Amino acid sequence: MAVRLRRRYRLYPDAVQREALARAFGCARVVFNDGLRARQAAREAGLPYVSDGELSKRVVTEAKQTPERSWLGEVSAVVLQQALADLNAAYRAFFASITGRRTGPKVAAPRFRSKKDRRQAIRFTRNARFSVTAGGRLRLPKIGEVPVRWSRTLPSEPSSVTVIQDAAGRYFASFVVETGDEPLPESAAEVGIDLGLTHFAVTSDGRKIDNPRFLRRAAKKLRKAQKALSRKVNGSANRNKAVAKVAKAHARVADARRDFAHKLSASIIRDNQAVYVENLSVKGLARTRLARSVHDAGWSAFTAMLEYKAARYRRTFARIDRWFPSSKLCSACGAIAETMPLSVRSWTCPCGVAHDRDVNAAINILAAGRADRLNACGGTVRPAA
Repeated sequence: MAVRLRRRYRLYPDAVQREALARAFGCARVVFNDGLRARQAAREAGLPYVSDGELSKRVVTEAKQTPERSWLGEVSAVVLQQALADLNAAYRAFFASITGRRTGPKVAAPRFRSKKDRRQAIRFTRNARFSVTAGGRLRLPKIGEVPVRWSRTLPSEPSSVTVIQDAAGRYFASFVVETGDEPLPESAAEVGIDLGLTHFAVTSDGRKIDNPRFLRRAAKKLRKAQKALSRKVNGSANRNKAVAKVAKAHARVADARRDFAHKLSASIIRDNQAVYVENLSVKGLARTRLARSVHDAGWSAFTAMLEYKAARYRRTFARIDRWFPSSKLCSACGAIAETMPLSVRSWTCPCGVAHDRDVNAAINILAAGRADRLNACGGTVRPAA
């Protein structure tokens, strides 16, 4: 079974290439905004929805012939077409959301892209004829051969590449590649995982993984950088330098959090045939007084990694209903405690069994995951440890 993956590598463009990339970022942003403006104007005038083909003709083909937009011809046409493709995809998602054909959270209408956004991206498809040279450089049309730091080889010929400049000013190439799934050897182990803040994760076998708290550990440096930024004059060169320094500090935190999640999710998927987690309402928890800690933990990114790695390596992954009383349920007798405040970290069931709150929850999550699996196959088994 073919699996589509993204592979991201660091780029190191020179000064001329950075200028060409900035030009491409700007042209893509202008085309996106022109397309959005044309559709909004048609709607306000009571005219029919502007089709994808007509929009491309107006804001790319015909616009290049005008003095105001003649500079669009300085960049690859594929970059401009892909900017419109992003706009069309955003409209389709919006229409599907308001008509109920799209599940999940509601999607808002497309918004204009800002020149002040420090994160910019452009995409090249195979039509653009981008390539990797024999010397290991990425050849991009009208930009040149950009040095790449290859941390690993590409598993197949990429179908597209997205060039990204992040808020810290770093450049990346994100390739879309296809590869076959890579099933791991069968394992008899299965695990339930209880995510938390005291410990990042507690597994049903009693293992407790400390919460690294990357943001809190970097809080002193971030506070110092933010204070320095607040003292700079708007529009000055020193303010721009201070903004970049703050962005780099946040990028280091995000990189460390992502690396931790990748390594932990890979080890869990490698060691277990089935993985079960609770379907937490992260958005709801982020509205509480624990918001900073919830965002710092990065549960959503971690569970998303577990899910796609399980699919790639042919493991079982499932989310347990968030209303399942994993903490209040005795994993020995099945009795449910009436109340269980967060301050209670251990408790004893009337049946006489003493529980560690988090380990007990992980055991119940494992049992519920197994039961759901059996029920889906026609079984009727009550969750048990």
